Amino acid sequence: MRAPARPVGDLLVENIGELCTPRGFTAPRGREAMGRVEVTEGAAVLVKAGRIEYAGPAAGLPAQAKAQAHEGRLARLDAGGRAVVPGFVDSHTHFVFAGHRAEEFLWRAEGLPYMEIHKRGGGIARSVTATRAASQEDLLALGRARLKTMLSLGVTTVEGKSGYGLDLETELRQLAVMAELDREGPVEVVPTFLGPHSIPGEFKGRPADYVDFVVKEVLPAVKAQGAAKFCDIFCEKGIFELEDSRRYLETAASLGFGLKVHADEIVALGGAGLAAELGAASADHLLKASEKDIGLMAKAGVVAGCLPLTAFTLREPYANARAMIDAGCALALASDLNPGSCYSQSIPLIFAIGVLYLGLSLPETLTALTLGGAASLGLESRLGSLEAGKDGDLLVLDAPSMAFLPYHAGMNLVRTVVKAGRIVV
Repeated sequence: MRAPARPVGDLLVENIGELCTPRGFTAPRGREAMGRVEVTEGAAVLVKAGRIEYAGPAAGLPAQAKAQAHEGRLARLDAGGRAVVPGFVDSHTHFVFAGHRAEEFLWRAEGLPYMEIHKRGGGIARSVTATRAASQEDLLALGRARLKTMLSLGVTTVEGKSGYGLDLETELRQLAVMAELDREGPVEVVPTFLGPHSIPGEFKGRPADYVDFVVKEVLPAVKAQGAAKFCDIFCEKGIFELEDSRRYLETAASLGFGLKVHADEIVALGGAGLAAELGAASADHLLKASEKDIGLMAKAGVVAGCLPLTAFTLREPYANARAMIDAGCALALASDLNPGSCYSQSIPLIFAIGVLYLGLSLPETLTALTLGGAASLGLESRLGSLEAGKDGDLLVLDAPSMAFLPYHAGMNLVRTVVKAGRIVV
C-alpha cells in the first residue's frame, strides 16, 4: 500500500519551555529504551518540507532559520514557554463503524452476564448489522467526526481496523473509507483488515469454514484493493483458535501483509506465542499472556500492545505492561476505540492509568504513546520522536511540563497540533 502525498509545511516552533521526546529510529525495546525521554529546556524545533531539520536548545538553531523567521519567510509558532511532545500514535482502534451499544454498556455495568446481553441483542452482531446497512457516505461522516476528536486530543497517526462487516462487501467498504479519510487528512490513517473479528451468523458454529471463506475470497480482494497494510485476527478460545489463526495469518503474510494479532485477552490460549512464531508486528490486549510467550515476543521483536481503556471499561485486571517492558519488549499503549468494549479514545485517561495502575514511569508512558505506537505500525523510522529526519508531528501542551499529562488526570492538555510542519489545530 503506497502512502498518499500529504500536505507538508515549513515551521519554526520557538520559545519551548520543555521539549520532551523519546529518541531513536528503531523500536524502543526494554526498560532503558522505553524510559529514555530527553527533556530540553529553552528549545526550538525547525521543520522544513514536513521533516524536522533541528530539534534542541534554541541557542543551537541554525542562523539561516533565525534570519528567515526574522524576515517573515518562515512560519513561526510561539510555544509561550509551554511543553512540546511528539504527536500521539493511537496504534489500535476500530473507529469506522455504525450504530452504538450504549444499552449494552449499562447492562454490563449492572452485572448482566454476557449470554444474557447476547439474548437481548447485544454483542458484536449488533454492530455488524448497523455497519452493513450503512453507506460509504455514512461511514465517512462517522469516521471523519471521530478523527476530528482524536486530532483534538493530539493523535496525529491512527490505526483503524475493519471487522464490522464480516462479509466481502462491507469489509472492503470499511477499508475504502479509511483510505479516503487518510487522503483527506490531516490525521494519518493506517488501515488493518480484521475480517476474522467474530463469526458471522451465516457461519455460526463453523469458524474454520468462515476462515476458509476469508482466505479464499476476501483476502485476495483486500489485496487487489490495496487499502490495507496489516491483517489481524481475534485469536481467542471459542472464536478463532490457534490452528485457524495460523492458517489465516500465514496466508496474509504470503500476500505481503504485515501481521497483527488480538491475543490472550480472555484466555491464555497462546496467541502471543503465535505472534512471535510468525513475526507479527504486534500482539495486542495480552491480559492473560503467559510469561513464556511474553519472552518469545521480546526475542522476536513483536511490539506488545496494551489497551488499558478496555480493561478499565470491562473492569478487568490490566495487562502486565511492566513485565513486558522488563522482558525486553517495545510497548505501545492505544485506545481500542470500538462500539462495544471500549467506546473511548481518551488519550488523557491512558496517561493517568499508565502511571497510576500499570506501574509505568511517565517517560515509559509517553514513549508507549509515541515511538512505541509508531513501532507497532512499522513507522518508527519517521514518526514517534522529535529529532532531525523525522516527520514534523508535534503537540504544544497547555502546561509547562510533560508531568501535567498524568497529573491533570483525564484532562485534554493539547493546545496546538502540528502535522508534517502544518498547524492543524
